[in-house]
Amino acid sequence: MSLFNLKNKSFLITGSSRGIGKSIALNAAMEGAKVIISSRKIDACNKTADEINELIGSEVAFPIQANIADESQLINLVEETNKILGKIDVLICNAATNPFMGSMADIPSDAFDKIMNNNIKANHLLTNLVTPQMIDRKDGVIIIISSVGGTRGSDLIGTYNISKAADIQMVKNIAVEYGKFNIRANSIAPGLIRTDFAKGLWENPKIHDHYTKTHPMRRIGEPDEIAGTAIMLASKAGTYINGQTIIVDGGATI
Repeated sequence: MSLFNLKNKSFLITGSSRGIGKSIALNAAMEGAKVIISSRKIDACNKTADEINELIGSEVAFPIQANIADESQLINLVEETNKILGKIDVLICNAATNPFMGSMADIPSDAFDKIMNNNIKANHLLTNLVTPQMIDRKDGVIIIISSVGGTRGSDLIGTYNISKAADIQMVKNIAVEYGKFNIRANSIAPGLIRTDFAKGLWENPKIHDHYTKTHPMRRIGEPDEIAGTAIMLASKAGTYINGQTIIVDGGATI
């Protein structure tokens, strides 16, 4: 059996109706997993689940609406996932927000609070909701999608970067606390990826041209190039990787 086989595995992926989350869901399903498609908009979830099910040829993707800013909706998301799939083997915290671009000195308090709540607290809450069953099974995987921004400063997305640095630290803590139960936690730090979330960067000609001109590979990344790392971490191929952050940026940070 392939090291990347995910047969009988159940995935809960936030922010999975599009972009990186959608790509992870599709590729996990192609490796045999069942996946929950979750985001704020149920129509988008339904559409993505239908696309995946049609491609796979069976019902392996299931939509659940959830706003990560609402704790009650996160609780419901986990409860409904358990009802539909029977368990959660892999939690992937992909949903995030960045409502402000500019200096830290200018960010409104409500935007700061939203970034911290959605990008850090929601991941913390979801982790606490899924770890009890993982402890019982002595098996589980938690993956947080961070960012290369979490490893550096920025005069454009500084507060977002702070939240992503916290995610990098969060997986270290999860690994230390739960590693003895065979629960592994890692983060992935993408560079600039062609997603709707990052449109404000890669659609800006000045930013795009500077990035690609100085980039070792002379291009930005694609969602599937992040999904491959997630599949590796979630499968047998990644069973001895714990508490780490894997940078997937084509070499930009070097």
